[in-house]
Amino acid sequence: MNISVLSDGGWCTALAMVLCENNHVVSLWGPFPDYLAEMASTRRNDRFLKGVGLPATLRFEPDLALACAGADIVVLAAPSQYMRGLLGKLAAVPRPANLIYVNVAKGIETGSCKRMSELVAELLGDVRYAILSGPSHAEEVARRVPTAVMTASRDPQAATAVQQAFMNEYLRVYTSDDVVGAELGGALKNVLALAAGILDGMGMGDNTKAALMTRGIVEMARLGESLGGRPETFSGLSGIGDLIVTCTSKHSRNRHVGEELGKGRKLVEIQQEMGMVVAEGVTTASGAYQLARRAGATTPIIDEVYASLYSDKDPRRAVRDLMMRDAKPEIHRA
Repeated sequence: MNISVLSDGGWCTALAMVLCENNHVVSLWGPFPDYLAEMASTRRNDRFLKGVGLPATLRFEPDLALACAGADIVVLAAPSQYMRGLLGKLAAVPRPANLIYVNVAKGIETGSCKRMSELVAELLGDVRYAILSGPSHAEEVARRVPTAVMTASRDPQAATAVQQAFMNEYLRVYTSDDVVGAELGGALKNVLALAAGILDGMGMGDNTKAALMTRGIVEMARLGESLGGRPETFSGLSGIGDLIVTCTSKHSRNRHVGEELGKGRKLVEIQQEMGMVVAEGVTTASGAYQLARRAGATTPIIDEVYASLYSDKDPRRAVRDLMMRDAKPEIHRA
């Protein structure tokens, strides 16, 4: 297949490597032509994926129209807050009519609170759309560490095409038709990873993190179901699977930001230090908080993360407030 990967970050680079290994014709487009030229020359992406050599077959294309011409699949890999801009550029160039758009961003747009499928529908219309999600750090996929992910689409043939395009001996891909659940699982787990990092930064223990993750998946499923997702999706790879890896991994940017916050550092300082590397959970926390208010869903952990990020609430007070909530049964049946 002819596949275009749109962005120059670590995850999209790792996926481009997978696709090259699967013998597809792969072009990588990025917003900065000078950096594309550097990657083409060095065969590395040391800004976002250090220490990994890029395949000789990977093409670099600075012209978006040429990158999309003749493509069977386009991978939408811009961070969620930049996705609207990327889609606006895509809307202005000719594209094949039967093109499959595969989103790999995990976030909610600030302001509109839209999921990425909603942005695609707004800017590109009724197109063939799929999401690829699950517990998958770029650093490990690039080293061929066995990984399982899922793709969700309302178009069964599109889901199967994506599954076949990406799947190989170290990347296993499952299919689903629950786009809403898959998108929300991938986005909300980043907010909870911030909370997990805060606990690490404060020196809390394993008991605390286990409680956070267990109640966190309940909260994700509750909010997700209220917005149209299926509860069982949150028990799968894009829900609890992604939550586990993002809350515990040394590779997790969201957990890192939370850890620094837990040590008492300010968010602005942490983000400046990270440079162009994006922790999606910071902006998603605002969107998740707003979505929960609209849906009337109870989201105490998300609410406390939001307060810690945007109302300068002391994380230790946030933990105490969570622990001192009214007593409840673990499983509530309506």
